[in-house]
Amino acid sequence: MRTQVGIIGAGPAGLLLSHLLHLRGIESVVLERRSREYVERRVRAGVLEQGTVDTLVEAGVGERLKREGLPHHGIELRYGGAGHRIAFERLVPGRCITVYGQQEVVKDLIAARLAAGGDVRFEVDDVALHDIGTDRPSLTFGGERLDCDVIAGCDGFHGVSRDSIPGGVLTEYRRDYPFAWLGILARVKPSSEELIYARTERGFALHSMRSPEISRFYLQVAPDEDVAAWPDERIWAELRARLETVPGFALATGEIIERSVTPMRSFVAEPMQYGRLFLAGDAAHIVPPTGAKGLNLAVADVRVLTEALARFLASGSAEALDGYSRACLPRVWRAQHFSWWMTTLLHTFDSDDAYARRLQTSHLDYVTSSDAAGTTLAENYVGLPYEESL
Repeated sequence: MRTQVGIIGAGPAGLLLSHLLHLRGIESVVLERRSREYVERRVRAGVLEQGTVDTLVEAGVGERLKREGLPHHGIELRYGGAGHRIAFERLVPGRCITVYGQQEVVKDLIAARLAAGGDVRFEVDDVALHDIGTDRPSLTFGGERLDCDVIAGCDGFHGVSRDSIPGGVLTEYRRDYPFAWLGILARVKPSSEELIYARTERGFALHSMRSPEISRFYLQVAPDEDVAAWPDERIWAELRARLETVPGFALATGEIIERSVTPMRSFVAEPMQYGRLFLAGDAAHIVPPTGAKGLNLAVADVRVLTEALARFLASGSAEALDGYSRACLPRVWRAQHFSWWMTTLLHTFDSDDAYARRLQTSHLDYVTSSDAAGTTLAENYVGLPYEESL
């Protein structure tokens, strides 16, 4: 078999890349080791930047997003017994975030690719990359071979793409945080109209949502926490202890339909390319979820890669492809810093002494009282315009 672009991974990065390439008349094949049901039900990110929403709408896959997504024009930082709203409509006029689950984005993209006759293959075993340092790369899987002009590695942090790059090519930057997030999906109406980021002496908590009937919560826990140690009663008691710190706020509870523990890490691999292999999304970088940047960074990568591939396949000039990593990395590192900043601003560190905790409170006071500091948070949270990242 032959195609122009072989894409490994049917997450948001791989599917959106395939769709955007299709709109430019470029053929692709998407290979995914999981089943379609699995990727459509896998609960991950849920906060879309303004630019991500605009990209999906402009690409013709945003109808359900516009109908069911929940636009938010602010978030609340809750600490010291009070809530403080960061008002996007005042600090970054015309820009907001939209709550819409990653699995819903994946469903929309799969439906669009299949409706257009796209080649998306699920439950593909033993994917291997060959000759990526040449101009004739290929993929093998399940006894078949796929020759490509270019391969896009969109298969996540634990995928095969990045590990296929020869040793010594990549420089890896990483930081592991001394805590994890216990994530809960509950069948209960959200108790707040906007996201609540709560910093307490007991640890961080986040109140989010996925729909008017489904709420999403996170608790800071130990990095080796056993999810089995958290029955429903303990989860709700701890959420109440961390969120009901403002007079008049009462947390609604309901059936917990999913729970999992997510490690917190920062990671960047440079460069995001080798030969005819190009990494996008979590295959190239990971951010702690505090800043809500993972899916959004994947979309930004794919926008750059689509344009570079279109130029290369139309003219044969590799200039844009050669500059792919250089074009992406400034935005990647901006998101890395913002995610690290939000994480250190809001979490409790066992290593902190009384001095460090007072500094943290002082910083929160500054962010919530200064328009300049609040704007820094707001413009990064809703997403910097794409043209400012290049």
